Amino acid sequence: MEHNHTRQDGTTIRRAVLGDEYVDSALKRDDPFNLPMQQWLTHNVWGGCWSQDDLPRATRSLVTLAFLIALDRQDEIRLHLRGAIRNGCSLIEIREVLMQAAGYCGAPAAVGAFKLANETLADEIAKLSR
Repeated sequence: MEHNHTRQDGTTIRRAVLGDEYVDSALKRDDPFNLPMQQWLTHNVWGGCWSQDDLPRATRSLVTLAFLIALDRQDEIRLHLRGAIRNGCSLIEIREVLMQAAGYCGAPAAVGAFKLANETLADEIAKLSR
C-alpha cells in the first residue's frame, strides 16, 4: 500500500479527530526538542495510518481505544474517547470496547477505562439516563 499523503493531510485528520483546541495546544508546546516527534506523529500516524480508507474512522477510533486501554495510557484514552465520539462512535460501541477490554486486558484496565469514560463523556452519558 503506497502512501502519498502530506503532513497537511495528517494535520487535517488530527484536527478532525482530536479537535482544534487540543491540536492548537499541542502545537504551542512545540520546541526544538519535541518538534521532530510532533512531525513524525502528524506524518506517520495521522497522515499515514488514519488517512487510509480501508477502515472507517469510527473503527479506527475503537481499535485505538482498545490499544490504549491495553497499554494503560490514560491521557490518551481520554483524548481518544472524545475522538471516538467525533468520529461517530456511539456510547454503546465505546462501552462494548471497554467491556471486551475486561476479558483481554483485565478487569482493572476496564474499570479504569470506564472511570475515564464517565469523566470524559459525562454529558453524553447523562443523556442515556433521560
